[in-house]
Amino acid sequence: MSLQRTIAKAIASLPGGMIVSMSGGKPLTVAGRTLEPQLQLMAWNGRNAPPLSSLPAEVVQAAVKAQLDLFADQLPAGVATEDFDIPGPDGNRIPVRSYRPEGQNPAHPLIVFFHFGGGVIGDMETCHAFCGMLAKGAKAPVLSVEYRLAPQHIFPAGLNDCIAAYEWGVANTTRFGAPEGRAAVGGDSMGGNFSAIISQRMKREGKTIPALQLLIYPAIDISKHYPSKDLFARNFSLSQDTMDWFMQQYLPKGFDYTDLNVSPGQETDLSGLPPAVVITAGHDPLVDEGDEYAARLKGAGVKVMHKRYDHLAHAFTAFTFMSPGSKAACAEIAGMVHDMFAGKA
Repeated sequence: MSLQRTIAKAIASLPGGMIVSMSGGKPLTVAGRTLEPQLQLMAWNGRNAPPLSSLPAEVVQAAVKAQLDLFADQLPAGVATEDFDIPGPDGNRIPVRSYRPEGQNPAHPLIVFFHFGGGVIGDMETCHAFCGMLAKGAKAPVLSVEYRLAPQHIFPAGLNDCIAAYEWGVANTTRFGAPEGRAAVGGDSMGGNFSAIISQRMKREGKTIPALQLLIYPAIDISKHYPSKDLFARNFSLSQDTMDWFMQQYLPKGFDYTDLNVSPGQETDLSGLPPAVVITAGHDPLVDEGDEYAARLKGAGVKVMHKRYDHLAHAFTAFTFMSPGSKAACAEIAGMVHDMFAGKA
């Protein structure tokens, strides 16, 4: 472990009151929700960082990767990985990584997982530790997808890669010891957006719908304004400025934000969609739309497990090295997926 990681871990292990004293002097509470001290410290340390919109996309991509790599958590014991690539939709190859846990349940489907990043940042390393936790806790194989990013590859390149990866996964489930032709989708933030879109598209197109959709603080409707987007407009890890910048990079100029391929929340008929695990974070501009989508899915007769972690912030799946609350939540999410697969929910 590097000296910087060692120091950061030691500070994060201090009592909560001491950490709060180091990061503003009083707990950060918004709308009655108090942020975990470790996440408050991370927010405090990043308060003077330049907005992403002030930097070229390539600089942002490299800087975020370096920061996330520095504080990346370890893969849990008992999970084997394999890196390879699969055919893409445009003659490209899509890098993927499989996760196979010890004690895998052969009845549990393959989970095809898409990382966060607004369609602009992130890679398989972004969600490496979490995918291992998901595989181990759900007792299911996971296939993590490194889709193409904007602005180098604008919409719909990244989405098309994710659709292709899901359909490849459905056709190759037995390679991972999962039931034939049965795959789930999952992702956080933009990955949750892709998962919701794929679930809807498979239904509309009469194709194999996912066995489950795991939506972690998902971007559901970029066309609609929610109160949480005001409350957390300058929030740690995701701000309104950052969201605007992501969409400027990701979408062609003048694109219709109500299009179902970017805003699945605009879909009026949610009946017949896959069972869902919907997870939101209390300190997140996306919390309202995630909570609303979970309620709408339930109202349409979809089986839903929904939990909001009021003490956590957007992107918490990447903060398990520093944040005990994030680590506990990720383990719980994996257990929720397990219970949905096992019919216990």
